[in-house]
Amino acid sequence: MSINSQLHLASKSTLEFKSSSFNVPALILSSNKITDIKKELQEKISQAPDFFKYSPLVIDLNQLSEQQINIDIRTLIQMLRDLKFFPIGIQGGSDKQHKIALDAGVSILSIRLLQELKQEPEVIEDSVETDKNPDVDESLTPVIITEVVHIENKIISQPVRSGQRLYSKGDLIILAQVSAGAEVLAEGNIHVYASLRGRALAGVQGDTNSRIFCSDLQAELISIAGNYRIKEDLEADMGKKSVQIFLQEQSLIIKEL
Repeated sequence: MSINSQLHLASKSTLEFKSSSFNVPALILSSNKITDIKKELQEKISQAPDFFKYSPLVIDLNQLSEQQINIDIRTLIQMLRDLKFFPIGIQGGSDKQHKIALDAGVSILSIRLLQELKQEPEVIEDSVETDKNPDVDESLTPVIITEVVHIENKIISQPVRSGQRLYSKGDLIILAQVSAGAEVLAEGNIHVYASLRGRALAGVQGDTNSRIFCSDLQAELISIAGNYRIKEDLEADMGKKSVQIFLQEQSLIIKEL
């Protein structure tokens, strides 16, 4: 090996930063009574213990009223950790609460306000009056070119084994079975052309139009845009049948195909 090659290997960086996307649930509080919060959390954990165990969590205080905002952050964080949650960030609250959270090893997350463009694109015309060209068809409307964002779908041809976790920014298409203990997540739709025995979460970034399709529904948990049902709540007569799952008025609907 040449000296230059050795120097190149020696100077190679040991790390790099890359942007990534993770599905982290937010705990949106509407009460400052920690005993009540703990009781409700315990009820939800009992419904799907494996789903919530060791789950990262963002604490959202933005829904609390002025009278409720004085919630004891230190006690809240410790309570969540006792329930096997991992609080990683906090939104909202006061500077004092932020300092307590930082001292407890929980980061402060800023909220980015995104404004949706609800108006039609405006065509800006020249204010200088010119003679009309009789050869121009005035019925033709201006063409507005917008940027097209390409989102890649992901196709999996191998079985998804227990303990595996797959994520897609678009649709997730699986041509084999999803085993119990596996987890598949997509920002778009999920298609499973075999048995679905693990957990399937579609529309994880809030897309309520996302759907789940599968040839055999035996899932431990299904979720669309945060609305979920566990295995005990799924209709038993839907097993061994091709079904689609979608949201209708915030309720999960399971329909045979």
